[in-house]
Amino acid sequence: MKQTLRLTNVLNDQTRLNIYEYIMKKHDEVTVQEIAREFHIHPNVARLHLSKLEEVNMIISQTRKTGKGGRPYRVYRLSDHVIELYFPFRDYQLLAKIALETLASLGTAGDEALARTGKRFGQEMIQRLYDEQEEKTLTTNQKMNLLKEASVMLGLNPEFYYDEEEKSVVMKIFNCPFKELANEHSLILCNMHANFIRGMFDVLFEHFELKESENMFSGCDACTYQASL
Repeated sequence: MKQTLRLTNVLNDQTRLNIYEYIMKKHDEVTVQEIAREFHIHPNVARLHLSKLEEVNMIISQTRKTGKGGRPYRVYRLSDHVIELYFPFRDYQLLAKIALETLASLGTAGDEALARTGKRFGQEMIQRLYDEQEEKTLTTNQKMNLLKEASVMLGLNPEFYYDEEEKSVVMKIFNCPFKELANEHSLILCNMHANFIRGMFDVLFEHFELKESENMFSGCDACTYQASL
């Protein structure tokens, strides 16, 4: 509860919240000067906001050398720490771990059940967004927007690229919502997550082939999927 109160106090400032969202979407390191320019604030104010975010482990920092003999400077990036706010406290992560380890204990049957469930939830997620559209015949760009909207809602911190010539969609995921559990169960969870994404594409595209080319648990910056349409 104490950590929850600290987090809510830090995020109670709109500028600070905007800075955190900016860093999330940047997918890269930022400096005090960059934040000051982006939000039209004094560098000392930018440094204060960044320090407050670092105090609650939402971001982390380290020093960099200029390579020109000048003074080192500090860069900031997102922390891997999972942010959770509960009033009152509820340990959903423990519940998820219990459920996951139960499925894993079932072997192949548990893996297949989790994959099927992941695909179904992906289908349902996109179907709800699709049903809200007035126009039911969507262009590829409109379908991509639905995929992006769903991915943002799920906290995947995504980037999408559409190659018109190759007729393929590249989807990069910079945040794994199952990160802490996946450290121990990456195989079963990554398979489920791939099927979740496959379910989303399944609603929007009649024919496609989805392949994973990069995985953040193999040392990559993001999980990357390519869908050939």
